[in-house]
Amino acid sequence: MQNQQSQSNNTIKNPQGLDLPQVKGPEMNDRDFINDGLSTCKYLTDSLNTAVREASHEQLYNDMKQMLQETHDSCRVLFNLMFKNGIYKLEAEEQQKIDQAYQQFSNYSSQFPYQ
Repeated sequence: MQNQQSQSNNTIKNPQGLDLPQVKGPEMNDRDFINDGLSTCKYLTDSLNTAVREASHEQLYNDMKQMLQETHDSCRVLFNLMFKNGIYKLEAEEQQKIDQAYQQFSNYSSQFPYQ
């Protein structure tokens, strides 16, 4: 599927690829299961990041760091699946606003204690 961009509101998204009901009932559908998986991945990466940062044993650190990378990769796969199926959409921004934000945050670097 190709990304489609609407010129009027700069929305970048794919067409809906999952067969979802028009009216949402109490049962979980494909979108709910994928969203639940992504939420779980996000929780795991947050928790593993803390564990990796605080690990005092070298082998434990290496093992958890590998788990963290694999979990990040799983999150990315789920996000791509959601985007491919039209669940996630992105908003394109005007180049002038991107340039303004870049300039604003570039000026902050002068405040860093180590340069």
